Amino acid sequence: MPDNLSPDLVAYALLEDRQLVSLSGPDAVTFAQAQFSSDVAALSDSHWHWSAWLTAKGRTIAVFQLIRLSSDALLLVLADGDADAIASQLQRFVFRRKVKITRREDLQVRAAFAAPQAAVGATVAGSLEEMLELDLGGTSLLRVMCITPTEADLKTADADAALTAAWRQADLRLGLPRLVPNQREHWTPQQLGLDRLNGYSVRKGCYPGQEIVARTHFLGKAKRALQLLQLSAPAEPGASVEQDGSVLGSIASVADGLALAVLPLETSDGALSVGGAPAQRLPLHDGLAR
Repeated sequence: MPDNLSPDLVAYALLEDRQLVSLSGPDAVTFAQAQFSSDVAALSDSHWHWSAWLTAKGRTIAVFQLIRLSSDALLLVLADGDADAIASQLQRFVFRRKVKITRREDLQVRAAFAAPQAAVGATVAGSLEEMLELDLGGTSLLRVMCITPTEADLKTADADAALTAAWRQADLRLGLPRLVPNQREHWTPQQLGLDRLNGYSVRKGCYPGQEIVARTHFLGKAKRALQLLQLSAPAEPGASVEQDGSVLGSIASVADGLALAVLPLETSDGALSVGGAPAQRLPLHDGLAR
């Protein structure tokens, strides 16, 4: 651990909705390059970026942080569970490649609304043996995440549930989609705004859904995009967004009064509603791309 990276300087709280999957072995990077939407081969050791796993039809199964620890070790940070299912599904594509896929229950994810001590942007600091620090902040919102052994003696804030809820709201403000089960395998990366996060590549070569993603990109056929809404009444993912009595699109993610909705690129400035209650457009915050 770098000398200036001390867990005693920040009060971290457990992020209750994070799960981890590791890919290790000589073929870990090659396997991830062929399965995930980001350019894993171009990622340097001790760096991370956003990535996604897509269906063959280009629909998003999961969005996650992909950390390249070394030339033969990757770590996926999944924001909405299902780590066991995803690890099991990935295993079906291993074939004869030398890669081991493991759900990492020996590690935990903690976070704080504070500046990182050593991590900057896409560069991580520290190690999994003690504390791996990541910069999860945007341009106007400081956030730090750390991954430690489960029994690590960190200074810990009490309000884990409150921190998790606030973190989810911040994710939506920064344009990071959070997908509950009924919203998986439903949206393309373009519709979810993953271009804002540099979450997919259209030039690296084949991966599930790549042809559809590239065609949409190069032919300019994306007709819907992610927008942030302030809700005036509770709503669930999948709820319709209406304007003048007509359905414009639907909600992909919600978090305590905020929603990310997939709406047409070209819409009027007329009032929106969700479930009959007014909904107001808000600007997305920048700075989470890696």
